[in-house]
Amino acid sequence: MSNPQQLRYSKEHEWLSATEDGVATVGITEHAANALGDVVFVDLPDVGATVTAGETCGELESTKSVSDLYSPVSGEVVEANQDVVEDPSLVNSAPFTGGWLFKVRVAEEPGDLLSADEYTEFSGS
Repeated sequence: MSNPQQLRYSKEHEWLSATEDGVATVGITEHAANALGDVVFVDLPDVGATVTAGETCGELESTKSVSDLYSPVSGEVVEANQDVVEDPSLVNSAPFTGGWLFKVRVAEEPGDLLSADEYTEFSGS
């Protein structure tokens, strides 16, 4: 398992892309997707909703359990990945590409996001 170097990571196992015009993409890591097992349902924040760093903004349901989705940054949701809502298995098969979850216009980014190497050490993956 390899964590893309260009992303930053939260200790709740979400990843965050670099901002482009103030907007960043959020997803869960391969480590989290593997721990969840087969994802069968995804509840994402609504477009226009405000999310807060470190707080719950949705949930992922798998054949094993239900897990909260946390936002790694604060801001306004500008897009939710409808492909993942319609086909939740994308979270497992492509967590860093087609399985992204939502895009957020970043208002505030916490200082505790991890680099890929730090996340790999933290998660053991």
